[in-house]
Amino acid sequence: MHELALAEAVVKTAVRAANDAGIDRIDRIVIAVGALQQIEPELFRYSLTSVLATADPRVAGVAFDVRTVDVAFGCRSCGTTFGRSELEEVGDETALEAIHLVPELAHAYVRCPQCGSPDFEITQGRGVTLERIEGEGGTSDD
Repeated sequence: MHELALAEAVVKTAVRAANDAGIDRIDRIVIAVGALQQIEPELFRYSLTSVLATADPRVAGVAFDVRTVDVAFGCRSCGTTFGRSELEEVGDETALEAIHLVPELAHAYVRCPQCGSPDFEITQGRGVTLERIEGEGGTSDD
């Protein structure tokens, strides 16, 4: 289960960051999830709140704020910024799964809508980021 593994990594990282920041009890964790992660948000939240939050007393009752960061690309050839609509035009579920697993494969399926180049970078929408931890004893911004 992809969501459970991500949730477990978030909780472990949050506890480690809280220790480093001198936070004794974590009250709130802000998480950004890139759209290319293709996680099921409700299952991810369930994994965080029901499965893992009881694993460590410092995160018992913590509020998890999860936001999705949409995908964005920047063309290296012409400088055009583009995003989700070009990815949705791929339409092929196998291709979208491949892009999810190896985001660099987007170059094989997506082209800049302005110049047609496959030479672009993924500027946002990848990964899972622990943005902020709040709690008793301090705050940690990552």
